[in-house]
Amino acid sequence: MKRKLTMLAMALALTTAQAAVERIQVVERAPFAPGVTFGEYGAYEKIRGIAYYALDPKAAANASIVDLKHAPRDSKGRVLFSSEFVLLRPVGGKPATLLYDVNNRGNIAILGQVNGRSPVNNDPSTAADAGDGFLMRHGFSLLFSAWTWDVAPGAAAGARPLVFAPPVAKGVKGKVQNEFTVNAPTDVVTYAGMRGLTYEPATPNDPHAQLTARSRPDDKRRPIARSAWRFVEPELKGGPGRIQLEGGFQPGTIYEVTYAAKDPYVTGAGLAGIRDLLSYFRDNPFEGAPVPRNVLMFGISQSGRVIGRMMHDGLNVDESGKLVFNGAYLQVPGAGGSAGFNSRFAQPTRHPSMLEEHDYPADAFPFTSAPTRDPATGKTASTLDKARDKQGNLPKLFYANTSTEFWNRGASLIATTPDAVNDVAPAPNVRIYGFMGAQHYVGRSSKRAPFTACVSTTDHYLPMRALIVALDDWTTQGKQPPASAYPALADGTLTTVADYRAIFPKGVGLTPPEQNLREPRLNFGLRFNMHGIADTIPPKHGDDYETRVPTPDTDGNDRGGVRLVELQAPLGTHTGWNLRAPDTGFAWATSRFDGSFVPFARTEAERLAAGDPRPSLEARYANRDAYIAAVRLAAEQQVAAGLLLPEDVERAMKQNVGLYDRILARDPADQGCTYLFAQ
Repeated sequence: MKRKLTMLAMALALTTAQAAVERIQVVERAPFAPGVTFGEYGAYEKIRGIAYYALDPKAAANASIVDLKHAPRDSKGRVLFSSEFVLLRPVGGKPATLLYDVNNRGNIAILGQVNGRSPVNNDPSTAADAGDGFLMRHGFSLLFSAWTWDVAPGAAAGARPLVFAPPVAKGVKGKVQNEFTVNAPTDVVTYAGMRGLTYEPATPNDPHAQLTARSRPDDKRRPIARSAWRFVEPELKGGPGRIQLEGGFQPGTIYEVTYAAKDPYVTGAGLAGIRDLLSYFRDNPFEGAPVPRNVLMFGISQSGRVIGRMMHDGLNVDESGKLVFNGAYLQVPGAGGSAGFNSRFAQPTRHPSMLEEHDYPADAFPFTSAPTRDPATGKTASTLDKARDKQGNLPKLFYANTSTEFWNRGASLIATTPDAVNDVAPAPNVRIYGFMGAQHYVGRSSKRAPFTACVSTTDHYLPMRALIVALDDWTTQGKQPPASAYPALADGTLTTVADYRAIFPKGVGLTPPEQNLREPRLNFGLRFNMHGIADTIPPKHGDDYETRVPTPDTDGNDRGGVRLVELQAPLGTHTGWNLRAPDTGFAWATSRFDGSFVPFARTEAERLAAGDPRPSLEARYANRDAYIAAVRLAAEQQVAAGLLLPEDVERAMKQNVGLYDRILARDPADQGCTYLFAQ
């Protein structure tokens, strides 16, 4: 008996040591979308709470968290912190799939893109906040939590971004760089990343800080005299600092300010917080509801790269050695994000595109889910080397990029060798999708500025909906998802920028970019790869990784990948790139997120008069009914492929036929973009 009691005590002690979520505090519980029922899942509720964490810096599961050992500890040697969370779930207590949405810069993202409505003030409460109710009608419980510190305060009254206060590595100092540009002349500018915060100087108005200027990312930095500029107060309390320059900042220049900072946040603790919150909800009935039948993660852009980093560091496996999610959907992550979010003085909001921020550690080898050899270093590795649980299991994964990520975020690297010589097939637990002709987010801009073309009109949110359901089915029923569909070297659907420019049709009104983003190899010093500590700021550059872009067809539409309805029944040319307007000073560069659209001529007479090589709408579709038939056939093919849900066919029909009607009603001499979207 004594032996049994001793073993039980040891087991309880082990359980306690591994319980990284110490407790949950519920601060609000209320009906979500009062009066609305969502199909068989009925009414939903919202629970807002706070999770309290305790991390043991000596635990093997936490060894990858940079600077955790430098954070203050309690009497038990643990690092304590907390984060706010929001849970939307069916009231009836029916077991559901828990879908964790990694918030993007403090904002809930999945509801806007999948349900069609971003919640007001980032606080989902009303029927309007549910959008079309897609995720609720399919029975998902939705979980959101704070994970990052660099969320700038917004001016909107009542906004409730999910902001994380991570542990701090007290007394640690280091050099910080901040790159920024302006689209118009200005005397004062914020030097933090996009809608974010940065580390401020350890010494106020640091006299030793340096400000430099250059025209292109690889140009030599030109120092600006310290007497010509000064730090000024944030525009909003708690917001990012600013700089004032004599004579003002000018478009066409990349500025960079560097200085000494101190007390870096333990940014990786935010990823561990996600891990441990999912582990808690996976195993514990919560407020009268059973444990979920399944746990999935979803992330868009930055948020997708967070998932990539978690797996890179093994932070998808909890302290007990279990996977915390069974599947994950990484939407538009580009090259995957395996180098960001867990280093000293990390700035999570920053990432490279063709123009900006090439010196930030957002992407690095390995890029592929199957092992690949890097010819420059001789190293062989995959993104999933540390992602297995103690039984050797891996989560099931979807990676989906648009054409824009091939131009601006190195997306080809997730399926090729680093030298772009050979294709690399995804691992068996991975599917890769390329949404051809689509841009980073579904376009809604009705003007060209600050770019040269109207934005792309393709709607890749529809296949996203189908893939979310497919991921749930794959992880719960073993039902095979749609086959991978992405551009590849072997079939010629992936090519160089030079070949793209040679193939792209002339006379369309678009001039392809001179280059895409060639992901730089960055050397931050010997301690960075092992310990996440950068000793060389800015980093030294090695040879770039080789990246490729989708091959265009005779219409200028990308080949390969997922053939969206808009490309199967085309109304014009959709590209993943959009050149910046000359008045921004960077006419050679592309928009960070936007593609382009140029409609076909309405008639052959208009086509010939314009010198357009692309067949007109009149030549492609005998009449409106013929176009409607073409769209319906394309939609039915997407349904058969598992990339469009039957419930979304009519939405696809309405969107495309509506654009057809607006193109026919438009005066070709009108170069505006208002016709693209229904008013």
